[in-house]
Amino acid sequence: MGWVHVRSLSVWCGAACLLALLSACGTEDTALREESESAAAVGGEEGLVATMVHECPGGANFVARIEGDRVWLFLRGRTVALPHVPSASGARYSDGETVYWSKGEEASIESPEITAQGCINNRREAVWEHAKLNGVEFRAVGNEPGWHMEITRGDSIVLVSDYGTSRYAFPTPVADVNRDELRTVYRTDDGEHALVVTLEGKRCLDTMVEESYGTTVTVLLDGRELRGCGRPLF
Repeated sequence: MGWVHVRSLSVWCGAACLLALLSACGTEDTALREESESAAAVGGEEGLVATMVHECPGGANFVARIEGDRVWLFLRGRTVALPHVPSASGARYSDGETVYWSKGEEASIESPEITAQGCINNRREAVWEHAKLNGVEFRAVGNEPGWHMEITRGDSIVLVSDYGTSRYAFPTPVADVNRDELRTVYRTDDGEHALVVTLEGKRCLDTMVEESYGTTVTVLLDGRELRGCGRPLF
């Protein structure tokens, strides 16, 4: 995968803020995994919540989250909810002051903060933003085979492996934190499967996308090792 690891120089705080201090290494260039993850964020199934990170001409970017018959727009300085209104094509939402329209991966917006057309959804970033808005605090990904994992403190650790064909959910345990070695370990089970997750403060470079991050992740599922990287979402 072309990772280069360098010892992190950061100083970690206690367990309560540990997740907020972790940053990730990118390993998301396996096409099959990206497709399965993107479907979770922007899939078109009826009733599915969709999150989109729109990149607009001139750098006027924003996040849209569609929930049923309304859309939440996360703009600079404010968040606004718009109801669905009739449209000849695509999906249109408006409160009379702000108008949001989308069709497929393209969108336009008119608001006091921003007016832009030809905005394109960044599917890769939408996956991470979708997890954040769902309350996930730490997310990790890996290749060969493609997998991703989401940790929500006080709730669950969800592991999706083998390019989305296998899914496991475990209760989130109290983390074993070693600040001297920059390591956090979660040990949990669901009564049938055992999971050990190790987060290490080792910076890495994913040469596939020439991107540097700060946390190495090792997952042991019933003794089977999965390696990748992750980042905090808060």
